[in-house]
Amino acid sequence: MAQKASSRPRLIQAMIDAFSLPDLRKRLLITFGILVAFRFLVHVPVPGVDAEVMKEQLNNNPLFGMFNMFSGGALNNFSVAAMGVYPYITASIVMTLMTPVIPALQRLAEEGESGRNRINTITHWLMIPLAGLSGYAQLMLLRGMGALVDTGTLSTIAIVMSLIAGTMLLVWLGEQITQYGIGNGVSIIIFAGIMAQLPQQIGTGFFAGQQGEWVWVGLVIFLAITLATAFLVVIFTEAHRRIPVQYAKSVYRGGRMYRQSGSSYIPMRVNTAGMIPLIFAMAVVTFPGIIATWAGGTTDSGGFAGWVVNVFSANAHLPGGLIYWGVYFLLVVGFAFFYTTVMFQQQDLPGVLQRQGGFVPGIRPGKQTSAYLNSVIMHITWAGALFLAFVAIIPFIAQTVTSATMLQVSSSGMLIVVGVVLDTMKQMEAQLAMRRYEGFIK
Repeated sequence: MAQKASSRPRLIQAMIDAFSLPDLRKRLLITFGILVAFRFLVHVPVPGVDAEVMKEQLNNNPLFGMFNMFSGGALNNFSVAAMGVYPYITASIVMTLMTPVIPALQRLAEEGESGRNRINTITHWLMIPLAGLSGYAQLMLLRGMGALVDTGTLSTIAIVMSLIAGTMLLVWLGEQITQYGIGNGVSIIIFAGIMAQLPQQIGTGFFAGQQGEWVWVGLVIFLAITLATAFLVVIFTEAHRRIPVQYAKSVYRGGRMYRQSGSSYIPMRVNTAGMIPLIFAMAVVTFPGIIATWAGGTTDSGGFAGWVVNVFSANAHLPGGLIYWGVYFLLVVGFAFFYTTVMFQQQDLPGVLQRQGGFVPGIRPGKQTSAYLNSVIMHITWAGALFLAFVAIIPFIAQTVTSATMLQVSSSGMLIVVGVVLDTMKQMEAQLAMRRYEGFIK
């Protein structure tokens, strides 16, 4: 029975309705409980790391900052969860890119649920060596920066094994949320980490030792830019173009065959690639600075290595900052088209339509349908790619026009937060709609 109208705000009433249902309340409590366990795990440190040097490197190295975001702030203390779920995400991306290339993986992808389960198992096994390599690479970087207290072989092996175990535990916790809780567990783990760091980032921005009335004006402008960015992220995350599709099917009635038709549509998202281009572009654009650091370059040293370190840094100001952020912008656009093309070819929409007896009105099935859909996805991807590139350089714009240099907007973090919130709200909306309650989304 539908609920009676209430004078409470719709969001609050939806939350009350959600907690009033025993099964949904159980799912929510399981999700909250796992997130609490995750936050405790973040504060279990790995021995042998200088915390002060680690904090300084996080402020100066954007790649470490991205790892810190995916680990939910665990990299601040270099805890057992310092790698977060990033190795699993990397393994998932590798499997996504390799599936269209390797025939064995192609056959698994076509086997339905059982094939996807086997691909997921391979992804989990691939995650383990990737976590070990990533953990060892981070240790080598920290050793070169003087952040490691104990550099012995046994200590290194123990730390790497602890990092691998931490990643496996986080992924397992995320899968428990997916199965027994609400939403995509791995995404919610990342979401919880980002939100946990938010108060500290805001506090750092307000109490960074900067003085003057214009600092507060800059902070207000900065927060306005952040809210506007979140609004744009919502729009482009949900934006899609509907391609009309008609289906013809045959049914038997009274010993005769009749043909019936039905209509539907294919939603083609403007931002098909999600945040993946940002991750790829960040890894590439920070690589020259890392190589220059290994070569002995610092922000205070001269020569070519010192110039590279200063230019290829997220903290670079004008005019050097134009090189870093300009390259970042172009890389995001390029990777957006690349990843969208890979994903679209893997979905094989023209083949699926042909097998299901569907067709786009006015377009012949087969090669013409494939060419038409490819043309549509390329055209709308321009909007998604330019949007992602604009979001990527938001930190540079915000720091240039305001004085809030310590409070940074994370492009990937913003996309994750908005995407997770929308996905979780839709799942709760579906749960409430099944029981004829009003949900979160009107």
